[in-house]
Amino acid sequence: MSNIVKISKEDIIYHLKISCQIPSLLEAIATRTIITETAKKENITIEIAELQQSADSLRLVNNLLKAEDTWQWLQKHYLSLDNFEEVANLNLLSAKLAHHLFAEKVEPFFYAHQLDYSGAVTYEVILDDEDLALEIFYALQEGEISFQEVARQYIENPEIRRAGGYQGIRKRSDFRPEIAAAVFAANPPEIIKPVITPKGVHIIIVEEIIAPELNEQMRVAILGDLFSNWLKEQVNKLEIVATLGDEINSPVSPIEIFSEAS
Repeated sequence: MSNIVKISKEDIIYHLKISCQIPSLLEAIATRTIITETAKKENITIEIAELQQSADSLRLVNNLLKAEDTWQWLQKHYLSLDNFEEVANLNLLSAKLAHHLFAEKVEPFFYAHQLDYSGAVTYEVILDDEDLALEIFYALQEGEISFQEVARQYIENPEIRRAGGYQGIRKRSDFRPEIAAAVFAANPPEIIKPVITPKGVHIIIVEEIIAPELNEQMRVAILGDLFSNWLKEQVNKLEIVATLGDEINSPVSPIEIFSEAS
């Protein structure tokens, strides 16, 4: 058997179809169209110096420190230098459009959803038996046993067991709703009464509640979320018609053209 496998454009399209990747691909193409068309409509422009900085950032993210690294990366991804510039341009255009549309909405959104960005430092053990969980809960409250001892006895995962059931810093959205309600109502440090979920009976120590801060990292995260949600809304308003060889598919949704969606 030859060591060379020749793959045609038709092979690629066929593989995308039978691996059910066409819908996500069409959505990505539609998203790119929305970004470029909206940026044009909003008169967003890119200076040469900005594009160069975006290209440098792209190289840094992909660890392309030498010219040889860049060429190998381009070959691997079947990209030309012009394609590389298009990628850098789209990244920058997306960032500038997101800032243009939502920069002034970040702060009000943060304060309106401040509770969602609170964090909790917790330790957790999950049991199958509610009576046993209550017995351990009361023993912990009375100081008859330590949480470390409970973790060593009842946690199967070696790493979590060694960490004493430590769950790290988790946002409200990282918890199931019934657990979040109990965790964020706690007065740390506090062992909350066992909470029952489909996973089992949770014994949780809330060590600390961390109030959110609107720092630069938080601003970037909220801006990204607002922009991503907006893009999804715009895509959902489109009817995407794809021509795949001799076939024409229009699989996505019931609204007309981009100009009406935006």
